[in-house]
Amino acid sequence: MKTKLYFLIGFFLVGLHSTDLAAGSRILATSGINTVEGAAGGGITPWAVISGYSSSDEWSATGHYSAVRLDDFDLDVLGASVSYNNRIEVSVTKQSLDVIPLNTSIEQQIFSVKARLYGDIIYGSWPQISAGIIHKDNQDFAVPQLLGARDDSGTDYYLAASKLVLHGVGGYNWLFNASARYSNANQNGLLGFGDVNNSEKKWLAEASFAVLPREDLAIGMEYRQQPNVLASVEEDSWKDFFVAWFVNKNLSISAAYVDLGTIAGLPDQTGYYINFQGYF
Repeated sequence: MKTKLYFLIGFFLVGLHSTDLAAGSRILATSGINTVEGAAGGGITPWAVISGYSSSDEWSATGHYSAVRLDDFDLDVLGASVSYNNRIEVSVTKQSLDVIPLNTSIEQQIFSVKARLYGDIIYGSWPQISAGIIHKDNQDFAVPQLLGARDDSGTDYYLAASKLVLHGVGGYNWLFNASARYSNANQNGLLGFGDVNNSEKKWLAEASFAVLPREDLAIGMEYRQQPNVLASVEEDSWKDFFVAWFVNKNLSISAAYVDLGTIAGLPDQTGYYINFQGYF
């Protein structure tokens, strides 16, 4: 709890400095935010953007804290990422899931790498395309194992395409992202990986869009398909409706309504998501 509090205080102190701290040369909001897995994007799905605001020959770093509060689960996420040259991103993230009906918790460590392969999110006719690898280690495997999960660790692979359309419909800027993920992670890996009788990974679809009514504000929604391979429990696709405020290049604050469907046999898991992020 103290660590989370220190992070939140740090984010707001950074924000007070506004542009006094050089976070990089890229345009405001082109960093996205760090997802619950750590990679830059929206709240629940990575985009092709690289975290931070570093451009040519620049470094940048981010620290983030996210909280998801559902009917029967509380998820806390703490992490950091480093990027260079608007080309490569490395992140490390710690997830802690409280399973309220069982009075127990599940923790997961996540390491990810993303590389921009082609294009630029703003400039040019084609979208920016990035590829990423997300490795996850579930550190409390008892509950996933009881549900029939096969492994306590796994690796996701994804390809994402993102484009910011300037002066689109209504004269606003619009952001679009589409991703394909190869994974067998049950509920993001918090319920393990695969099933005892089926360890094969699936290609999963993810998508996001947002409108920017002004340069520091994004309003949109996201969709993330889940593998649904555990025979004992159903797994629904994730959805959210979000608002992200990029206060300046040193601070962003995001909030969302989330609908994660059925988790571990418990239906109608809806609630809210909030994210605080500092850029350096």
